[in-house]
Amino acid sequence: MAGYVHCNEVRQTNVMALSLHPAIRNTWKTLSSIKTGVVLIILVVIFSIAGTIILQRPLTDPDEIARAYSPAMLRFLDLTGLTDVYHAHWFVSLMLLVSLSIIAASVQRFPNAWRYFARPYKSPDEGFRRVLPIQAHLAITDEEQGLGAAERAFRHMHLKSERIVRPDRFSLFAERNRISEMAVYIVHASLLLFFLGYFIVDAFYGWRGFLMLSPGMASNQVEMKWSKLAVVDNGQEVSRKEIVVNDPMVYHGVRFYQASFGRTGKLDRLLLNAVPRSGAGQAQEISLAQNQVVSLDADTKVQVAEFIPDFVVQDGHVYARSNDVVNPAVHLIVTSEKTDKVVNFWLPEIPGVAENASSPYNFEPKELKTGVFTGLEVSHEPGQWAVWAGVILMAIGLTFVFYVVHVRFWVVPVQDASGNLALWIGGSANRNRDAFEQTFKRFVEQVEKELKPKFQEAAEKPAASLPKTTTAGR
Repeated sequence: MAGYVHCNEVRQTNVMALSLHPAIRNTWKTLSSIKTGVVLIILVVIFSIAGTIILQRPLTDPDEIARAYSPAMLRFLDLTGLTDVYHAHWFVSLMLLVSLSIIAASVQRFPNAWRYFARPYKSPDEGFRRVLPIQAHLAITDEEQGLGAAERAFRHMHLKSERIVRPDRFSLFAERNRISEMAVYIVHASLLLFFLGYFIVDAFYGWRGFLMLSPGMASNQVEMKWSKLAVVDNGQEVSRKEIVVNDPMVYHGVRFYQASFGRTGKLDRLLLNAVPRSGAGQAQEISLAQNQVVSLDADTKVQVAEFIPDFVVQDGHVYARSNDVVNPAVHLIVTSEKTDKVVNFWLPEIPGVAENASSPYNFEPKELKTGVFTGLEVSHEPGQWAVWAGVILMAIGLTFVFYVVHVRFWVVPVQDASGNLALWIGGSANRNRDAFEQTFKRFVEQVEKELKPKFQEAAEKPAASLPKTTTAGR
């Protein structure tokens, strides 16, 4: 049966020697440190969260920012750049430091990684065999029998094996997914591309704004979440497109994206029933826009003086609490041409402010129509090519990091302490060690299976010797 031995694997890391001034060497050592990288990434995360929580210019309406923060707080946020985090010079400098840290760490460790990738260790010596964590020993009668069984087991597991013959030892070597060892550098390259495009190029050469446009629609209602947009350049219409969410319009690198839509909080049309208080005339339906004057009879006129989308009464005055149409009020002015009498009529009637009882007409609201807007995010982001290249490269790199495992197998005929011939089998994986142990166990069992049919026959014959050939191996 196979005997499994688990030991602590010994690895030696060669640190790149730098013949530089001590100050430069210390700076390099600090930049390439994993601790430095972790601290910088934590700072980026903290400030990114701040940029998400704090309202950002220029995407947020200035009035909204002014309402959200006190004047002193707003001055502090503007002074520190926290109202435009991703374009602040200190944030761009932080991203440059993160990029330099990634570059330094990669340069520091890449030579060893490349040597490991370009020159795989194929011929294990006695010291390596002694400390390899996962290994097994199988009894054999001659070397060729053991190596042949191992080769057949490799083919069964769809692994291509290589015979390595050296003056002092010979072995079999097989591996799969060596590229996985370089996956971390693919991820590093993707991060650098992403930072270059999004935080550096776009920060210096890009811009972004928010534009609110009211559409000229006959019904004055948004019926679908789309907008027909035309670009006019030097007085000429140069481009037209119907844009929807996630389908922006791009013109000469400027991107128009429908980010939102809603109501403006401004009156578009008010439908009323005007009923004479004297009962002498007929009720009539009238339609009013802001400041539009409508004659009710030969003497009386009415107009909308004020529309408040969300009113509140304080100290006998009516104020707008917000621009959202949640608690609307309409201020009508009813005038008499003969007497020049002016009556302030409020819908709804506001005690202490309204003079509704003095009006010759009573007004009953039927329908209120407010204006609508399309919120366009307008941006010029010249670094987007690097961002998308970084995203694609990161997806590839992370796939290799998490799902592609570099596995290695070694098979060496050796003599045990009693002088008996045995087949030493070793294996290693760069991640997911538990799953690899099961794979290794199946491989050893397959080698045992290949040995059994010929074990008796091989035991009756004199020991065979290997052909004396030389194959370059390490």
